[in-house]
Amino acid sequence: MEQEWILSVSDLNEYVRRSLAADPMLHNLRLRGELSNFKRHSSGHWYFTLKDEDSRINCVMFRQNNMGVSIRPADGMAVIVSGSVSLYVQGGAYQFYVDAMRPDGVGSLYLRYEALKARLAKEGLFDAGRKRPLPLLPRGIAIVTSLTGAVLHDIRTVSARRNPAIPLTLLPVRVQGEGAAEEIAAAIRKAGTLSNIDVLITGRGGGSMEDLWAFNEECVVRTIAECPVPVISAVGHETDTTLADYAADVCAATPSMAAELAVQDRLELLGEVAALRQQLTKNMEYRLSEEAQRLAHLRTRLAGCHPAQRLAQQEHQMDKLRTRLNTAAQARVTALTASVAEYRAKLTALGPMAVLGRGYALAMHAGKPVTTAVMARQIGRMELRFQDGALNVTAEGERTHGSEKESDL
Repeated sequence: MEQEWILSVSDLNEYVRRSLAADPMLHNLRLRGELSNFKRHSSGHWYFTLKDEDSRINCVMFRQNNMGVSIRPADGMAVIVSGSVSLYVQGGAYQFYVDAMRPDGVGSLYLRYEALKARLAKEGLFDAGRKRPLPLLPRGIAIVTSLTGAVLHDIRTVSARRNPAIPLTLLPVRVQGEGAAEEIAAAIRKAGTLSNIDVLITGRGGGSMEDLWAFNEECVVRTIAECPVPVISAVGHETDTTLADYAADVCAATPSMAAELAVQDRLELLGEVAALRQQLTKNMEYRLSEEAQRLAHLRTRLAGCHPAQRLAQQEHQMDKLRTRLNTAAQARVTALTASVAEYRAKLTALGPMAVLGRGYALAMHAGKPVTTAVMARQIGRMELRFQDGALNVTAEGERTHGSEKESDL
């Protein structure tokens, strides 16, 4: 009986690898194609797909080979690569190992992308002035994505952790393939009509440029720009950029980051509220202290301006003025008294009584002085006043001294 020959999977893959390695036609090959699904691994290796209109092949370019590449590869770029074909034994994957890469014009899909981007940018759909801020506490969040896949799970997980009180509304759509763009646009328009929706997240997981193309379609980009609520785009990985990212109000690198942007952490908000309350209390205490000091100052000023206080001050001032007036009046009276006494003395010295004291007499009639002998003869009887008294006399005859006559009384 002939012995059965059974190979292991590893044996088969290793045999195929050796067969490929032994074929000289599969070494130092040059391939022309368009890059797709390009990824830069953290190790520095590049993984991508090289395709044409009818077929594609997986490629890898190790770090030691890609360090000398002068271009920055991206999906849609047309390149010429050189290398060899082999089989990755552990995965059973047939792939092309690239040693060198150079540009070969621009791929058709990339040209479509750039043309549409330029046209929509010229219309202003990507202007920064159109971007709207996200609400702090949205009433609800709409999610436009596939019902299956990690995107929905990531958004729900992050949202539930940060604030489970915010409701999420899923509008499931296809995210790639024929008709996907129209479904996405229709779902975004529907979300914009819901009264309890304040934010919309749309996106999908990573993939090639072809896989993400629905989010580059004009109908999706325009619908995002016209959406009445802010839109967060979370399409692909961090290195992927679609036109939906340019049109959205906020672009998130991953769906998880989109959820973090849309849903504020409840504990952080409570901490901020507590800090604000503490600061407000501190400010109020400081303000109350300032107002208390101001009130005390005003009370002191008011006490000084109180009518009773002012009346007492005015009375005290009047007492001082009264004392000054009395003192001044007394001094004035004393001065006037002395002056009167002085003038009295002078008048007395110059008065008729002083003259009478020197041996003279004053002839008076009816209170008027008799100054001549003629008046005396005419009057007849008169009064003679001396220093020590008066006598009534009568004018009789007359006598003269020399040529003048003198009357005899």
